[in-house]
Amino acid sequence: MRFPPAAAAGACYAPRLIGACVNLSHRTVLITGGASGIGLALAQRLHARGCTVIVCGRRADRLAEAAAALPGLFTWVCDLTDPAERALLAVRVVAEHPELDVVIHNAGIQNRLRFDVPGAEWAAMHTEITTNLDAPIHLTQLLLPHLLARPDAAIVNVTSGLAFAPAAFAPVYSATKAALHSFTLSLRLQLRETSVRVLELVPPAVNTDLGGPGLHTFGEPVDAFVDAVLPRFEAGEVEVGYAYSEAGRLAGRAETDALFARINTPR
Repeated sequence: MRFPPAAAAGACYAPRLIGACVNLSHRTVLITGGASGIGLALAQRLHARGCTVIVCGRRADRLAEAAAALPGLFTWVCDLTDPAERALLAVRVVAEHPELDVVIHNAGIQNRLRFDVPGAEWAAMHTEITTNLDAPIHLTQLLLPHLLARPDAAIVNVTSGLAFAPAAFAPVYSATKAALHSFTLSLRLQLRETSVRVLELVPPAVNTDLGGPGLHTFGEPVDAFVDAVLPRFEAGEVEVGYAYSEAGRLAGRAETDALFARINTPR
């Protein structure tokens, strides 16, 4: 395998964590999984900044609650595990909102799985992989021609601190987030000369219903998390964590091993 030289034609192949500032006011934004948790908190902040916000999710009741709380919010029921529904979403959002210039891939599923105990079902694992990894990659591919035609656009991939130091109780989730982090690095490099910025939001454990109600009550408050990270994107950072995920994304191998041991120590 041949690798490009370290400084061919002045290019830099090392990950750059500081880029151009990103304006997050008065944009047109699609947020997947935007009816609850981190997605809803992002929708609230961006709506308050004068953005046109479109959120999609699987549950019509949650979407209706979000729309009632945020007048002017656009909501669509969409099952992101279905490639046909992803394709329909991409066509519809571009047709109805041709100003679309920010896409936030936030939808995610976390299952607690034991491979050392018989009974783990592939169907649940496949749904987790499809939601967390297939959907953001496929939607990026579908929406990228439109975003490349916009003068200033952004793709935000929501990964996890578990992309850097996995939780053994959620092995598939951790693996999908590590893969999405890897994809984000490659996509950022490929699009470095275009109008599309590629950003990564790296949450720690946040007090949401991810994985089921009550499982993340020990996590960081969702409002404090979102309020802290958005200004950092606007200041030019392209990869942003918070609390332990901030330490994890910047850690060396010894620190990552220590973080892995801490995450996987029974509470």
